[in-house]
Amino acid sequence: MSRNSAALVAALALCASFVATPAPAGEPDSTNHHHHGVNVRGDRAMGFSHAATTHHFILRADGGVIQVTANDEADTASQSMIHAHLAHITQRFSEGDFNLPMFIHGKVPPGVAAMKQLKNQISYHFEPIESGGRVTIRTRNARALVAIHDFLRFQIQDHKTGDPLEVLVPQPE
Repeated sequence: MSRNSAALVAALALCASFVATPAPAGEPDSTNHHHHGVNVRGDRAMGFSHAATTHHFILRADGGVIQVTANDEADTASQSMIHAHLAHITQRFSEGDFNLPMFIHGKVPPGVAAMKQLKNQISYHFEPIESGGRVTIRTRNARALVAIHDFLRFQIQDHKTGDPLEVLVPQPE
């Protein structure tokens, strides 16, 4: 086998290891199999465990929020990786690059095409918070807002976070 062929075989094997995710015991249906795959690919891509962290996706009137925290406030390793990951996606999303969520979910999430096209109409801001971090997504463009909400709703459903699928209006204090 030539060096190029060996390199190609090695690269394909590596790609297969990221995509091939066997169904866990006791979870034979395709929904649980898909969710397990999202978690396995997500852990690899993000650098921290879904089991050790909590994800939230929040719809707001002007966009939304992606928030991740370590479940254990003493877990500084996860917190550091959360900061790195969220800072990274802030930069990539600002550039219209949504390859990471497409890899994690195994498909193009709803809203991505419009978010790419309208990238100059959307702002992304990362900030560290206690035990993790958040990315705030904002726009004044109505079409971009629909796309952001579609993207976040998909994240809520695919990650099974239980977050509300509608924009919550803050209650007066």
